Amino acid sequence: MVEMFPLNSADVAYTKISGMLSTLGDPFTRIISPKEYQSFRIGSDGNLQGVGIFINIEPRTGHLVVLSCVKGGPAARAGIHEGDELIEINGERLDGFTSEAAAQKLRGTAGTSVKVKVHSAMESSRDASIREVNLPREYITLSPISSTIIPHKTRDGHLTKTGYVKLSAFSQSAAIDMANTILDMETQGVHSYILDLRNNPGGLVKAGLDVAQIWLDGDETLVNTIDRDGNMLPINMVDGHAITRDPLVVLVNEGSASASEILAGALHDNGRAILVGHKTFGKGKIQSVTELHDGSALFVTVAKYLSPALHDIDQVGIMPDVQCTTDMLNSPRDSLLKNESSTSSLEADSCILVAEHELDIQESVGTAS
Repeated sequence: MVEMFPLNSADVAYTKISGMLSTLGDPFTRIISPKEYQSFRIGSDGNLQGVGIFINIEPRTGHLVVLSCVKGGPAARAGIHEGDELIEINGERLDGFTSEAAAQKLRGTAGTSVKVKVHSAMESSRDASIREVNLPREYITLSPISSTIIPHKTRDGHLTKTGYVKLSAFSQSAAIDMANTILDMETQGVHSYILDLRNNPGGLVKAGLDVAQIWLDGDETLVNTIDRDGNMLPINMVDGHAITRDPLVVLVNEGSASASEILAGALHDNGRAILVGHKTFGKGKIQSVTELHDGSALFVTVAKYLSPALHDIDQVGIMPDVQCTTDMLNSPRDSLLKNESSTSSLEADSCILVAEHELDIQESVGTAS
């Protein structure tokens, strides 16, 4: 190879290797530079300097799209939304860019800024929906867990507590933070849970499997892997002990990807949770990551995963049991919530309302049994 392609720099080498990998027809098999790989590792640790945006390649189009924005971050403040397409960064077109390469251009020293051109998914006319914004870079702490306790009145008038837990990413601390949050809520008398995976783009697959074991018992299958030859290998729990067996609803949407889909599939197919929301993103690739001598890394797709019930997720996604629409709530429960004095954003969220309705059903079935 060295004789055939005289390489004058690392960048030229990466370009050549990228060209070879592109012949495999898989946008997720790629090489990334040492700087990009370092940023990837920082992201998995949960701390970075940037604009607070999660991006990924849309498999069908190859375009870079926004999965979600960090609440209160520079991108969110600038009005960038889920589904928006990134077109340029600092005047450079992003055609053919990997998500890591684009993310690296967005990251940088806090106090500097970066100019991005985006196509809004909320506008019908493409020309009218393309705009350029200047984003300041800031210190972004990706705390994966946020939670609160929602006072919940059941259909028979009893006041209970529902634990709402939002998991925004699967970083190294996700499972530990989740376990601590659930343990704390158990001491406060929580009787049911809503786990919010909406706009969670994934992260460390192991973290997703570890979080699943917080909710599951025994030796259930968490996920199945299948290689290119069709060989399937289940990944099972070993003597699992759930922290709680209280009723659980999981919220998902189009921004729930990768490890989020593994977790949602594990909880749903094992009968542990009802899924509420919209169909998930559909990223079911399993990759090996090889760090090279110069600090770069090779990401190679080696298999894909299927849910415990053998549902294919890649480019398909997971369809929830119930869609988010308040029309599904009948008048007694609907009027009860509308008459409450609280005007919190959670109580105004239609998916939360539907989730509480589903928890009512689960709890009534449990009582009858």
